[in-house]
Amino acid sequence: MKNIKIILLFLMSGMLFNYSCLDDLDVDVEDPDEIIGGNAYQSLADYTSGIAKVYAGLALSGQQGPAGQGDIGGIDEGFGQYLRAYWQLQQLPTDETKIAWIDGTLQTFNFQNWSSNSEFINAGYSRFLYEVELANQFLRDSSDDRLDAAGLTDAEKAVVRQYRLEARWLRALGYYHALDLFGSVPFKTENDPVGGYFPPQYSSAELFNYIESELLAIENEMVAPKENDYGRADRAAAWALLAKMYLNAEVYTGQAKYNETITYCEKIMNAGYALASNYENLFRADNHIGDAANEIIFAIPYDASYMQTFGGMTFIINASIGGDASPSELGVPGGGWGGTRTTKNLVHLFAPDGNLETVTDTRGKAYGSGNGTFFTEGQTLEMTDVTVYQNGYGVFKFKNLNADGTPGTTGSNDASQVSVDFPLFRLGDVYLMWTEAKMKSGGADATYVNLLRQRANAPNVTAGQINDQFILDERGRELYWEATRRTDLIRFGKFTGGSYVWPWKGQSPEGTATDPKYDLYPLPVSDLAANPNLTQNPGY
Repeated sequence: MKNIKIILLFLMSGMLFNYSCLDDLDVDVEDPDEIIGGNAYQSLADYTSGIAKVYAGLALSGQQGPAGQGDIGGIDEGFGQYLRAYWQLQQLPTDETKIAWIDGTLQTFNFQNWSSNSEFINAGYSRFLYEVELANQFLRDSSDDRLDAAGLTDAEKAVVRQYRLEARWLRALGYYHALDLFGSVPFKTENDPVGGYFPPQYSSAELFNYIESELLAIENEMVAPKENDYGRADRAAAWALLAKMYLNAEVYTGQAKYNETITYCEKIMNAGYALASNYENLFRADNHIGDAANEIIFAIPYDASYMQTFGGMTFIINASIGGDASPSELGVPGGGWGGTRTTKNLVHLFAPDGNLETVTDTRGKAYGSGNGTFFTEGQTLEMTDVTVYQNGYGVFKFKNLNADGTPGTTGSNDASQVSVDFPLFRLGDVYLMWTEAKMKSGGADATYVNLLRQRANAPNVTAGQINDQFILDERGRELYWEATRRTDLIRFGKFTGGSYVWPWKGQSPEGTATDPKYDLYPLPVSDLAANPNLTQNPGY
């Protein structure tokens, strides 16, 4: 497994192509001397590098490590990386995460008062649609006539056709994240022109229907669950994305699809996945092996020996370490950026009195000697100043340590680089999606949520205890800092408005109501100016 990961990361670290994202979803060439498009594909190895570039769009920010030849312009490459942008947009406006940094418009995410001029919103929007266009370009360049022109054998063509299915899945993922965060965005496929073209704007319902149709079309053709190379999408990844979409379908389309959620969750549950025996191992440097890997359905891989970035997991881990914490204890002796920590609301899910020393739930124990999650030494539970790292408890969920406690690999020239893979889809989330969908469809069942609670050393619950508040809280306990919280809060009507508040929501230290328009991010003003087919989201 490790060798497969290294091969994939090696390919991701040195790509043939250099695309630049334009506002109209086209791609252009930064360097005219670069080989691009059909001329780049002369062998199966070229196509392998091509699909690796599409995967690399989730993990890296450009062509030359943490800085240099960035994929998108107008923002620092670390801030403009896919996972970092997605994580920030999903986490910072919620009860789980606040950031101390005052870079640009970053503080507006703490408060839920951003605008369409935010460079961080533009970075996320551009990244998701850039990923879509990377997939589109690969699909253009791997059509049957292109494969014939390259002289590939029938066996090689079969391999590339599997790559094409994965490119379609990656495109669906990029469109799904755009749908979830922005609602209505410009739409384009490989069949549309490149250059001089203004894509139409798809509504949320239209985009949902397209993504659904793509996933249904490819699911049975993709490699069987657990049979693909590590870090590549398989049939279960398609099922997981469908289950996630169906769970939130009422938000996107106004029509609930809980029965479909149950169907696709059960496909995964019957596909041979199993819970990791130790919750913490899911977020360690060797989570690509052992029973942790048996729970993870799709991960974004990182290995500091082959990848250098200030986004992704390097950001998530280093930004969480500050104050009196020792970066070495989390496997990053050269790191510790003092940025992100949590509010008392997340702490109270585990310890209503705020005393984590008495918590037995292994998902919410106080940190000490490499074990546990919440770092309290020198920190205050109350967050009186959101720009001071020591206000709020640290969250050390992700650690660049192996399961045995030894340090994970760091960069040879930068000891802040990490080797922890990000679990984008895992069985624990599937169990909770299934439990929620069963409750919503009138058949509450505690079987699978109790498997999660038993692993966490938390008491079992009965079916009668499962309601909206329990599900939302349990998702917080199981999935905090895994980039699900904003979506979950919106689904339960708790993200904006005043029915649920937390510190600094609405720029109030104790929290206050916010405008429902913030359930969606605005389209960047630059894209509205560039494409006359686009209409801004309501309220912006």
